[in-house]
Amino acid sequence: MIKVIDLNSDLGESFGQWTMGNDDAVLEIVSSANIACGFHAGSPDGILKTLKAAKQHNVAIGAHVSYPDLVGFGRRNMDIASDELTADVIYQIGALQGLAKAVGLSVTYVKPHGALYNTIAHDKRQALAVIEAILAVDPQLVLVALAGSPLITLAKEKGLRVIAEAFADRAYHADGSLVSRKKEGAVLHDPKHVAQRMLQLVQEGGVESIEGIFTAIEADSICVHGDSPDAVTLAQSVKEILINHGVSIKPFAPLSLKNEVQK
Repeated sequence: MIKVIDLNSDLGESFGQWTMGNDDAVLEIVSSANIACGFHAGSPDGILKTLKAAKQHNVAIGAHVSYPDLVGFGRRNMDIASDELTADVIYQIGALQGLAKAVGLSVTYVKPHGALYNTIAHDKRQALAVIEAILAVDPQLVLVALAGSPLITLAKEKGLRVIAEAFADRAYHADGSLVSRKKEGAVLHDPKHVAQRMLQLVQEGGVESIEGIFTAIEADSICVHGDSPDAVTLAQSVKEILINHGVSIKPFAPLSLKNEVQK
């Protein structure tokens, strides 16, 4: 049984006057925040506000990098040239690093978003482009990847520390892949059901797939999507059931390099 696990959420996705999610409420619950970098969502002002709130709640922050797809919220597949994808990821990490530095935080990890996340889980060419970008910016940055995916081994071979991630509010296929959002039942909304699945994950090492088969998932972090209408309730339910069963919620990466030096 897992005794310590990270709880993360995708935040900073509001854009100008358009609000996505409830970052302040979610930040009171999670231990790590994947902050949008402007390519799929997030405006500079909104990202800065989320970073300030993350600091207030002592939440670790990571760059939630994406394909350049504001219209599709980063959920459309793109066949981007390797050098272009590498540059895009470097650009996004750098943008978040600048905003984070302004509020006294450090970006400590990178989690790709949406279609990019799912593509590089199995596409070696694009995966290497993202890995190259992270190494170019800072080899100490941690990569968050889909649990059980070939990306984990590939990134480790290139020298990156990798955290395997499970999704609280997403359905899985028996092979460990996520059910497409285009299919019914892909996104889970019942807080009690979601919480029980995550308890099963930490106690038994897996969850029941959409095909009804127990699927092993080895994960160090659990994600609850911040853009879900039920995000706050789902995250709170997961956190409560885990804590009540002796599991501590802690970030896998330091809150900031500055804080680490002070310790």
